[in-house]
Amino acid sequence: MGGTSRICVGVVDGNTIITNKRARIGLARVDPPSISTPEGRIAKELLESLILGQFITYDVVAIGARRREVEAVAEVWLDDKNVNDAMRAAGYQEASAQIEPGICATKREERTAKAQDLSVLTVLRQNPT
Repeated sequence: MGGTSRICVGVVDGNTIITNKRARIGLARVDPPSISTPEGRIAKELLESLILGQFITYDVVAIGARRREVEAVAEVWLDDKNVNDAMRAAGYQEASAQIEPGICATKREERTAKAQDLSVLTVLRQNPT
């Protein structure tokens, strides 16, 4: 963890924040329900309770090419706590699809495989967890 430090000045939904430099940052590996649903508003409130008004650090893992509404997708930290992990622990992780018995892939891994014209199993082998 040694990325960019900013203040979180806004929370758009359960996985998008705004920094004091007006950057819109998406949380990697976090997939809450739509903000238009009650569950989505609960996810937003949780994220607000974790980091709104706080100094955060984020490490960019992707430029927001797939998510046009954000400038970057990142792992976000509050002190030594990974905010992405906290949101996932609350149940807002990407949905997984079973590829073979005992092997699951997230939507992101499925999209990566499709974009790279690879099998999902190949992508999983390239990025073991």
